[in-house]
Amino acid sequence: MADQRRPTLTVTERFLPERPARRRTDGATLVSVFLLALLIIPARLVLSFVPMTLPPALVVALLLGVLWVSGQMVDDVGMGKGRNVVRTAVALYLASHLATYGVATRRWLPTDELTVADSSIIRITSMIAVAVFVCDAVRTKDRLDRVLKLLLACAAVIAFVGLVQFGLGVDLASYVSLPGLRVQDNGYSAMEARSIFRRPTGTTNHPIEFGLVCAMAVPLGVHYLFKARDDGTPHVRWALCLALVGLGALTSLSRTALLGMAVGALIMIFTLPRRRKITTAVVGGGSFLGASLVVPGLFGTLRGMFSNIEDDPSVKARTADYEAAWHQIDLNPLLGRGFGTYLPTKYTILDNQFLLTLIENGYLGLFALIGMFLAAAFAAIRVRMISKDEQLRSLASALVAGVVAGGIASVTFDLLGFGVATGLVFTMIGVTGALLRVAKEERRRTAAEAVAQEA
Repeated sequence: MADQRRPTLTVTERFLPERPARRRTDGATLVSVFLLALLIIPARLVLSFVPMTLPPALVVALLLGVLWVSGQMVDDVGMGKGRNVVRTAVALYLASHLATYGVATRRWLPTDELTVADSSIIRITSMIAVAVFVCDAVRTKDRLDRVLKLLLACAAVIAFVGLVQFGLGVDLASYVSLPGLRVQDNGYSAMEARSIFRRPTGTTNHPIEFGLVCAMAVPLGVHYLFKARDDGTPHVRWALCLALVGLGALTSLSRTALLGMAVGALIMIFTLPRRRKITTAVVGGGSFLGASLVVPGLFGTLRGMFSNIEDDPSVKARTADYEAAWHQIDLNPLLGRGFGTYLPTKYTILDNQFLLTLIENGYLGLFALIGMFLAAAFAAIRVRMISKDEQLRSLASALVAGVVAGGIASVTFDLLGFGVATGLVFTMIGVTGALLRVAKEERRRTAAEAVAQEA
């Protein structure tokens, strides 16, 4: 007869409470590491022990790419498989870059342009790796929330650093020093001036990049503030994050940030329930007026950026180079002259990523870039169509607003030339694909439960 006696317990097992099982490191954890490296470590800090300019976030992104490839070879690590519109669009974008790189390096290029082309293909491939990793490795709504809450919190930290720069003229990011990293001079000032104000950069490289990061985070702040109120959980932290990123976008004194935030606000107001439309419009308008009253002259400066746009020197400088840009496009219309080879120090600065893509990647590259933004927006809109979960639908609206803000910025800003903004855009693109996977899985689960109940 089998022995039925209970096993003897040790003193520790008798008197100490049972510890909950520790959560295993998963895709969301690794994406969080990337976001911390991208958004919290100042963009001017790069690895000191390598000859090329290599930010820590880029190293993490390359590791995510290796892990994604490894995960696709096995079936027991929880990596998403199967078709996904975002992953397909990102793959086409990668194919266009590889084709351009192959054609550009096959013909003669000056040494300086060839060197940049080599480093640029590594940089864009790493960002693409982030998008596909997020799309396939973050598998549940809770883990997506964890990633996006961290993104919002990091954006709020960037905004806080920027507001200190704007108000006090103190650059907190310059005091950050980490072992193994050195300061890379990128030719930009940490605090430029426009009108009577300082233009902050936070932990990014440029005021426009700073403003775009804040503007893309605003819709997430709106979503998580409403979500916390619905769930009955503390919401003051999300209200503070929303206030910081909203003020950060305003004080960047950037048309790109203002346009992105305005378009994002319209998308959120259009898709939110009626009661929240009114709340969002009133709070947004009140915050803008409040900021204008607290910072005298801010409203006039912002208004002057648009009312005198035809006489603005920065706008004239952008449009003056269009004729030379079209000449470059005509030389290599299909695949371009090579990604990264149109050096601003050698040719000119084009604050228009779509135009720059036409020069460097040709029409195929431009269609692939636009297609990637459209695929991400479609994925989020598709979530709203198939999901009955209001919070999931609200999150989809916030992601549409963020992705569209990135697309709008590509018209007024050379987006892919700035690592923090590029990393954030590709992260959000990947999140839309992950959200679509989550929504489809929930729909399948709901349908299976309905069939089981009927049986």
